[in-house]
Amino acid sequence: MANEELIEGVHYYINDNGYVVLTEKYHLEKGYCCGNGCLHCPYQYENVPEPRRSVLLNSGASRERLDKN
Repeated sequence: MANEELIEGVHYYINDNGYVVLTEKYHLEKGYCCGNGCLHCPYQYENVPEPRRSVLLNSGASRERLDKN
C-alpha cells in the first residue's frame, strides 16, 4: 500500500467536517490494525488499547458497519 496511489472514493473519502476517512478497503489492503481507532477498521480494533477498544466496539458506528456486512 505504501507505494500505491490512494483513490478518493475507494481508499478514502472526505467527511462533512472536512476530515479524511480511510475506507475498509484501504485497511484490508494495509493488512493490519494501526491502533488509531479508525471508523472503518475491519480488524475489530485489535491494536487499540483498552478501555478505548471496548468503547469503539460498543459504539453505534461499529455496529452499523458490522450490520452492513
